[in-house]
Amino acid sequence: MPKIWTVSELVSQIGYVLQERGELQNCWISGELSNFKNHRASGHWYFTLKDELSSLKGVMFKSRSERARFIPTDGLKVIIRGNIRIYEREGTIQFYAEEMEPSGLGQLYLAFEQLKLKLAGEGLFDPMRKKEIPRYPRRIGIVTSPTGAAIRDILNIMERRHPKMSWVLAPTAVQGEAAPREVAQAIARLNRLRTVDVIIVGRGGGSLEELWAFNTEVVARAIAASVIPVISAVGHETDVTISDYVADLRAPTPSAAAELAVPILQDLQFQVNQLFVQLQSAMGTLIERRRQSLDRISNRGPLKDPFWRIDQNRQRLDTLQMRLQEGLTRFVADKNGILKLFAAKLNLLSPLAILGRGYSLTYDQEGNLLRSMDQVECHQQIRVRLGEGSLRCEVLEKEF
Repeated sequence: MPKIWTVSELVSQIGYVLQERGELQNCWISGELSNFKNHRASGHWYFTLKDELSSLKGVMFKSRSERARFIPTDGLKVIIRGNIRIYEREGTIQFYAEEMEPSGLGQLYLAFEQLKLKLAGEGLFDPMRKKEIPRYPRRIGIVTSPTGAAIRDILNIMERRHPKMSWVLAPTAVQGEAAPREVAQAIARLNRLRTVDVIIVGRGGGSLEELWAFNTEVVARAIAASVIPVISAVGHETDVTISDYVADLRAPTPSAAAELAVPILQDLQFQVNQLFVQLQSAMGTLIERRRQSLDRISNRGPLKDPFWRIDQNRQRLDTLQMRLQEGLTRFVADKNGILKLFAAKLNLLSPLAILGRGYSLTYDQEGNLLRSMDQVECHQQIRVRLGEGSLRCEVLEKEF
C-alpha cells in the first residue's frame, strides 16, 4: 500500500526538496511587481512577481528592505536576488528576497555584484591593506574631468581651506567606453611622478550607467596598485561604487574628499604658533635650569677660583723639582762613593802602586821586560823603572 502523507508532511518534504536544489537558492529572477504592500508595522515587503505567463509570491523582510535604495511600486520591472522556499502554513511557494533593483539596472547590477565578490575574495577590500591618509599633504593629485563639476567643487573647498595648497590635475574622461582606461592611466601617471601625497579620484553625481567607469575592474586594480593613498569621491552620498570599496578612504562627494584631504591653513598656523610658544617656554625653562646648574658648579671647586688650581700645580711642581734635585744629589754622591771604591781597588792592583812599595821593573834596550838574568849579558845597558823615575844602568856581573 502506498504511503499516505499528511499535508504538513508533504509540504515539509516539498520545502526540503526546494532547499536541496542549489540553483533555486541565492538565484536572480526578473519580473514585474504587482500587489506590492509595505507592511509599515513590521517593515516587511509583500509582493507578487509576474511575467506574461506566470506569477510568484514574494516577501522581503525588514532587515533586507531597509537596504534597498528605492521604493518599489506596482508595475515596476525589477531584478531580485533571493531563495525559493515554501510557506508551510499555506503550502505555497514563495520567493524570499535578499536584494532588489529596478530591472533597467539589472545587467549592470549583476556585473557590480560579481566584481565585488571577486575583488573581495582577493582581499582588495581588506581594511588591513588600506593606507593612512596623510594629515599634512604638500600636494594633492586629482583624477577627474577638467570640465566637470567635481573639479570646481574640489578647488573651491581647497581655496577656502588652504589657499596655498599645491595640486595637480590628471585629466580624464569620467564616463563612456574610454573612461575606465583613462582613469586607471591617470592614477598610474601620478604614481610615476611621485610628487603628490594623496590622490582624489572621482566625479559628480549621475546614473549608474554614468558612474560605471568607477565600477570596473581596471579602475579598481589601479587604485589597489597605487602606492599613494587614494580617496574615492564618486557621485552623491547614496552612490556606492567598487572604487569606494578599494580606495583607502571613501568620501561621499568630491567636496567632502577635499575636506578630508586638505587641512585648514589657519588651523595649521594656529598649531604652529602654539608649538612655537611651547618650544619657547620649554627652551626658556631648559636654559634657566642649565644656568642654575652652571651657577652651582661655578660657585664651588676650581671654577670658583680658577687660579687656585694653577697655584696648586705650581706648588706641586716646586715639590717635584726639589725632590728631583735631592734625588740627583743622592744619586751623584752614591756614584762618587762607588767610583772611589773601584779606584781604590784598581790602585791596589796597579803596577805603579807595587813600585811605590819599593819594587822596580827592569827593561832591556828594546823595552822588553826582563824576568830572567839570561835575557841580558854583562856590560849590556838596561833601564830600571822605580816608583818615582827610572835609571839607566850597565850590567857588571850576573849572580845566581
